[in-house]
Amino acid sequence: MATRRTVIKAVGAGALASGLSTPASGASRAAQDDILVVVEKSSHAVSFYDAASGQRRQTVQLPDYPHEMVVDSRGRFAYVGHYGVRMASTVGAGGSAVFVIDLAARSLARTIDTRPFNRIHGMGIDRQDRLYALSEEKAVLLGFDDPATDLAPTRAVPAHGVKTHLFTLSRDGERAYVTGLLSHTVSLVRPHDASVPPVLVTPGQLPESSCLSRDEKTLFVGARKSSSLVAVDARTMKVRRTRKTGGDPLRVYTIDDERLLVTDIVAHTLTSWSTGLRPIRSLDLDGTPSAVSLHPSRPLAYVSLLGTHRIAVVDLDRFAVVDGFGTQLEPDSSVLLPGTA
Repeated sequence: MATRRTVIKAVGAGALASGLSTPASGASRAAQDDILVVVEKSSHAVSFYDAASGQRRQTVQLPDYPHEMVVDSRGRFAYVGHYGVRMASTVGAGGSAVFVIDLAARSLARTIDTRPFNRIHGMGIDRQDRLYALSEEKAVLLGFDDPATDLAPTRAVPAHGVKTHLFTLSRDGERAYVTGLLSHTVSLVRPHDASVPPVLVTPGQLPESSCLSRDEKTLFVGARKSSSLVAVDARTMKVRRTRKTGGDPLRVYTIDDERLLVTDIVAHTLTSWSTGLRPIRSLDLDGTPSAVSLHPSRPLAYVSLLGTHRIAVVDLDRFAVVDGFGTQLEPDSSVLLPGTA
């Protein structure tokens, strides 16, 4: 059963008071039939939560340690990478599969075998619903032209990094920006033309997450060991500007034309930054923030909190936690499926 305990304080312009919050009204609340689909990596499952009440409706059990997830444009299937180990530092071969979740039936429809490509982590999907999955171990980006029926990858391109963990995909699927945790690089590769030479940049130490600006001209990268947020020209791969964050910027997201969202797993904060790399506001959270999913039509962010095994619901206009609920072990990536209300 969900609880409604929420989080602490906002720092910066217009700081909010600490203490318990009450669910907001109007646009800052989920619709009654919104569903949040959450990968719970240490419960080895994908669960479906009523976003308004926080109640867990269904759970799909999977092999050990699923991690990243994407959903097609029709909300028909979710695709989950089988990483197969708990963390990037965990030794082991990991998994070699993509799980296809039927979102209507809320069941595992089938499994795509990706062997010999293993430790499948980063996942992406383009506007044509072509799927992409990243093998961290083999440093290869796999492509599936019709993932609803494909039995194996239909293409593969070298990712040109070491310990390739995540990637950001252009909307047309023609460009992928792959982070290498051990090579400390971001590589621009062409998923549909392996003959095009890659373009690499070193934005800082341990780049993990990235996102494109809305016009896809700028790539924003979180360099974790450098405690930096970096803006890179998305075509030339030249660093435009770098700003220190003071912590460990694990994940970076584009909110709109002017704002970014960054999770920090050392400071336990969620911070809004301008696209010019100016900090705007920050929230202290009662857990370690990992992944975030954004509501497609409401100013809401769903923040997965490791350790406390919770989802914090953040109103992005007020930049305050307005709700929250418990999950199974280690909630990670999620997707909000909007209802009809």
